[in-house]
Amino acid sequence: MEKDKLYSEIKHNSIVSTLSLFFQSGYSAMLGLVANLVVTILLSPAIFGMYITVMSLISVLNYFSDIGLAASLVQKKEASQNDFSTTFTVQQALVVFIVFIGFLGTEFVRSFYKLPPEAIYLYWALLVSFFTSSLKTIPSILLERKIAFQKIVLVQIIESTVFYISIISLAILKFGLTSFTIAVLLRSITGLILIYIISPWKPKFGVSKPSLKELLSFGVPFQASSFLALFKDDLITLFLGKVVGFEAVGYIGWAKKWAEAPIRIIMDNITKVLFPVLSRLQNDKEKVKQLIEKIMFYQTALLTPSILGLGILMDDVIHVIPKYSKWVPALPLLYIFCISAFFASFSSPLINLINSLGKAKISFIFMFIWTIITWILTPLLTHYYGYYGFPLTVMIVSLSSIFVVKKAQEFVPFHIFASIYKPFFSSLAMAVVMILVKQLFPHTLYGIVLTGLSGSVTYLLVLMYIFKINIMNELVLLFKK
Repeated sequence: MEKDKLYSEIKHNSIVSTLSLFFQSGYSAMLGLVANLVVTILLSPAIFGMYITVMSLISVLNYFSDIGLAASLVQKKEASQNDFSTTFTVQQALVVFIVFIGFLGTEFVRSFYKLPPEAIYLYWALLVSFFTSSLKTIPSILLERKIAFQKIVLVQIIESTVFYISIISLAILKFGLTSFTIAVLLRSITGLILIYIISPWKPKFGVSKPSLKELLSFGVPFQASSFLALFKDDLITLFLGKVVGFEAVGYIGWAKKWAEAPIRIIMDNITKVLFPVLSRLQNDKEKVKQLIEKIMFYQTALLTPSILGLGILMDDVIHVIPKYSKWVPALPLLYIFCISAFFASFSSPLINLINSLGKAKISFIFMFIWTIITWILTPLLTHYYGYYGFPLTVMIVSLSSIFVVKKAQEFVPFHIFASIYKPFFSSLAMAVVMILVKQLFPHTLYGIVLTGLSGSVTYLLVLMYIFKINIMNELVLLFKK
């Protein structure tokens, strides 16, 4: 009875947290869409490429700010005050050291990328933001352990509002790259104040050797995977910034952001909640199996039509929006990243499953292999195919999701094909209809709306009448206790 009550509470908190994250993502996506349109209309691909490159520099530093202690706190069944104070102390020591090194390296960064003063100011602002973000870690972990993401979401919504409205306003006022600098500072200060109001925690310094040893046993391989992700993604961006130039990085960044938007909005929100939930249920394999199969179904039902629809409509969108045709060279990159996003969507939740079971070393092995492949193929394919090299590499790496599925099934024998084939084939039917309708009204707003509506209706009808799935009934079952 007590166990049923626990499962019911976890399910309730999970649903509330996931819906909160979806709302926050939808809200932020709308603001981000407007901001992205304004910025990419007013700013050149080269300036946008500078922003992408400088952001990647800070992402590099971010991986050195933690050694997996935060993830260990979320994964642990029970956490003591010594665990929290140890994590906070070690993390702050690392962050202060890294920020110091970051400021010392300003001249090297400026000369290596030949950055203008405005880009250096953005770099400094991101260093400050990096420090303030580290102070938010423990209050956020306290909420994650309670699966109370709705409170974290409130902070993120206000942060997003401040950030995007600042960017839009300043870009219109012709602040250029400085728009990002001011917006980054305003967002970081706002978020820091709010998280401590919502989740009070008095910072405590001190290191407990037993706590540190236990946290590191999971944290080191977990963070090692994240560290390898740094080499696989962000350092590659820095490499591309030097090899193919800021304009090409701007095209790559634009295509990647759009293609991965459904993943960022849908999958990231599911996996944020999935990790602490699976960690709480890790001893009940049958419950974990049921949850994974449901996640696979809902994720495919949402992501596949979203990715296909985005890829089909983007050509028209570019031609309809004024001054947006400058992104036409990035369209082929978008299509490649869309394929990558689809396959990658299956590996991410399953890597979370593996981590939640305490098997972080296996995740590390996967990330190590992906990193090696990325660094071998990217320079090679970039040499032969220019800025197509990196997108092609990402697509090749994403195909390895099949191996992640096989490994995850060794721990939890879930059925993936039975979970995904119905929304997958419904999405293919949707794509066929959209392509046909699109030919009738090329490059018009009316055509975009009609194509999108016809695709959505086709998808729902195929699900309902061919596969006998009623989305509304599925949602009712999801919320039913």
